Amino acid sequence: MSQENVELVRAGYERYAATGELGRDWTADFVWDVSNLHWPGKQVYEGVDGARTFLREWADSWVDWELAPQSFHDAGDRVVVLLRQRARSKSTGLPVEMSFAQVWTLRDGLRTRMEMYSDPDEALAAAGLAD
Repeated sequence: MSQENVELVRAGYERYAATGELGRDWTADFVWDVSNLHWPGKQVYEGVDGARTFLREWADSWVDWELAPQSFHDAGDRVVVLLRQRARSKSTGLPVEMSFAQVWTLRDGLRTRMEMYSDPDEALAAAGLAD
């Protein structure tokens, strides 16, 4: 099942890039957790609507926002995705490039949780994939 999870998560990024839509493979109790970014503000968003809210608020801060998955790592019922994003701040006009990671937890082919990490090594360790 774990390779299927990797492919499901990969397909989700491809769908979002192509359509801006998140899809339907989410549990009703899905959690989008950004507490590992160590930023102020809201830390946990509930349900797919919460995920949409976070993404809309985040994307609204940038011009020319690009999100690019760099690699996918199988961790059984979890998938770690290392990502890079580039954008320009709407408020300052300054360019920003950032690497970070997302750890997706899946159950029965559905996404149950996503945890965001500012440090990709921390995400790998959280999923049991550290050296």
